[in-house]
Amino acid sequence: MTNLQVRRVRFDLAGDDVPFNWNPQRPAFAMQCNLITFFAPGFEKMIVDATREAIPLMRDPRQVEEANAYLRQEAQHSAAHMSHFRALARRWPGLQETLDEVIASYDRLTATKPLAWRLAYTAVIENTFTPYFKVFLDHEDKLFAPGDERVASLFIWHFCEEIEHRGSALMVYDAAHGDFLYRVRTIPAVVRHLGEVLSIVSRGFQTHVPAADGGHFGRLLPDGLTPRSMLAAARSARRMTEPGQATYAGVPKKEMLAMLTGLVQSQGPSHDPADENLPPLAGQWFDRYEQEPKCAARWYSVGVGRR
Repeated sequence: MTNLQVRRVRFDLAGDDVPFNWNPQRPAFAMQCNLITFFAPGFEKMIVDATREAIPLMRDPRQVEEANAYLRQEAQHSAAHMSHFRALARRWPGLQETLDEVIASYDRLTATKPLAWRLAYTAVIENTFTPYFKVFLDHEDKLFAPGDERVASLFIWHFCEEIEHRGSALMVYDAAHGDFLYRVRTIPAVVRHLGEVLSIVSRGFQTHVPAADGGHFGRLLPDGLTPRSMLAAARSARRMTEPGQATYAGVPKKEMLAMLTGLVQSQGPSHDPADENLPPLAGQWFDRYEQEPKCAARWYSVGVGRR
């Protein structure tokens, strides 16, 4: 039986007061999270479609059960990020164009790439999430707590559930295809496509959100994943933010090295997501959710034993 739990959380994002730069103390981090809101609906739709195609190829009923729970979790993530997107689009309607471009980019992958490639793409990305999100969750007091609680709670929930299903994408890939070298060969194309999505979102933020509302912080996202674009984003960060406002300000170098090492190791042939070093906050979040599910929507102000 799978350990994955499908949690339907209603985030309080129905108003028109959700800020674009939802954590002014860490604008670069706020933009990274906003990027995920625009990335998630298209990516997770591709995940759901590909996993549904893969399930008939899987022979182990336990794997099928986990795959079904995994795609249902991903569908919930997409729905939650759409609620965040709609809150932003109510104030800045031009952002609809940006989301449409990202979704169209993922729809093209679904229409043109074979199933094995789409499953490999998903495994490559999902394998990186635990080492990447661990740093965020380990430093939530700086990255989430000072920001808008509604938005912060959504991302904490999402990142914790990514930790929970950290092995599911690789399990689906291995069960349906399983060629390690094929997965490795997809990495350059995956990086190029992520660069395309980054460029769409970075330009969209700057085009459709006025600078007075934080749209200029879109320059903190690289306009692609080329060295030139990443250097440009770093220069923008130096001009536009104070030293203590950088995403990783205050994170020990040892933890940054562990994250980078984890990102590389996540693509290796012997990588087992079950062996990952997990953020303690994830376990705390799951335990607290069992006591008071409403805490998911208001992490800092609702529930038994609030932090």
